[in-house]
Amino acid sequence: MWKKKDNKLYKKFEFKDFSEAFAFMTRVALAAEKMDHHPLWTNVYNKLEIWLNTHSAGDVVTDKDKKLAKIIDGLA
Repeated sequence: MWKKKDNKLYKKFEFKDFSEAFAFMTRVALAAEKMDHHPLWTNVYNKLEIWLNTHSAGDVVTDKDKKLAKIIDGLA
């Protein structure tokens, strides 16, 4: 479940290994690029953390973030 904190949507994902995490990141990157909406994320081995907010709207959560979060969940 995505959590809203500090004007961002946040979710942590955990995968079997680095390859699975990286494959997921690649799918997310392609979807985000199509939306011209790019997440802040960190990855260490099998763990991925993602933060979403809309910079052009003043770094707050918008419908664009909610849409990307839903897409990301569908890719998981």
